Amino acid sequence: MSDFTDTALAAASRMRGLFAETPLQRNAHLSAKYGAEIWLKREDLTPVRSYKIRGAFNAIRKVRAADPAQELFVCASAGNHAQGVAFCCQHFGVRAVIFMPVTTPQQKIDKTRIFGGDAIEIRLVGDYFDDTLASAQAYCAETGGHFLAPFDDEDVIEGQASVAVEILSQLPDVPDLVVLPVGGGGLASGVVKYMATEAPAVDFRFVEPAGGASLAAALSAREPVSLPQVDSFVDGAAVARIGARPFEILKAVDPAKVLAGDENRICTTMLDMLNVEGIVLEPAGALAVDALKDISDQIAGKTVVCVTSGGNFDFERLPEVKERAQKYRGLKKYLILRMPQRPGALKDFLGMLGPEDDIARFEYLKKSARNFGSVLIGLETTQPENFPRLFARMNEAGFTFRDITNDETLSALVV
Repeated sequence: MSDFTDTALAAASRMRGLFAETPLQRNAHLSAKYGAEIWLKREDLTPVRSYKIRGAFNAIRKVRAADPAQELFVCASAGNHAQGVAFCCQHFGVRAVIFMPVTTPQQKIDKTRIFGGDAIEIRLVGDYFDDTLASAQAYCAETGGHFLAPFDDEDVIEGQASVAVEILSQLPDVPDLVVLPVGGGGLASGVVKYMATEAPAVDFRFVEPAGGASLAAALSAREPVSLPQVDSFVDGAAVARIGARPFEILKAVDPAKVLAGDENRICTTMLDMLNVEGIVLEPAGALAVDALKDISDQIAGKTVVCVTSGGNFDFERLPEVKERAQKYRGLKKYLILRMPQRPGALKDFLGMLGPEDDIARFEYLKKSARNFGSVLIGLETTQPENFPRLFARMNEAGFTFRDITNDETLSALVV
């Protein structure tokens, strides 16, 4: 047994004074779908609905053990890390100053305040996270506070490893495969390091959002690198640069085992889990389950554990999730249509729609010429094959149009 194993076991044991171990549940629906034994490690069911409470608890505990006089902790976060820190500071009776971007949704601010109560102060600083982080670190230097990093910290990694401790204690046998979401790498590196000594036969798949594939980039460069841009939709895992300490543990990972989750496809998984299972997952929390679609030919008959890392989903985002899912499934399109400015032209267009087609949006943009006008049209249907048939009818009737569904630049301007 390694020193890391000892400390991870100790961390898991001490957490029981704060919250019970999260369930490891066999999912009958997914097991039948993939012909495998699919188990979900429900980190969305911690007191703060994410695994981040583990790393925060362990880091604060160890700092306090080494220096009981340290009573001020500082972090920068717009989400789950902030909530975990707030909850743990309330538990330990210490103070925290939590820096959040000015653009943080009010729901996340309110939840963090509820968890921390009088133990925390929230400061809204900066439009972008880099500005928020710089302010938090500067405040630490001025006040002597202890900065709680969300993932690039040995104590945090050790705390996240408690997920692996619980998996091995809860399953009747060692799993064949564990599917892990990756953002900054704290969870993945902790689980991998613990399993390396306690269950070395376990295989892994790592899944990160396609718009924030920092682990894949680091493996390619053989060192952590900063992505030039990040799609923030999967906000719990969309990290521009994987942590240096997590990468030291993950640098030997086979790049073929690192998967990129399409942001729109993740939405289909979120809706399936909600509608079929009644399980609410945030985008990052759905990453591991979504990745099963990419490895379906590799898992038949195997025991697979997917870590559902978080369930902090703001239902005000549900319309966006539904639309992204429709677009991925080919059930929704946005067109720019050149509409003739003559009586009956709109009626002619409407007559081409099939019985399963529906107009979700119709907006005149401008008249591009005296006899024509540009119209933004959002169309929904029930079967993806309905669109080619509709487009064929439109072409035959002489309507000029452009499908802008996957044109991110143009869609951002007009949709």
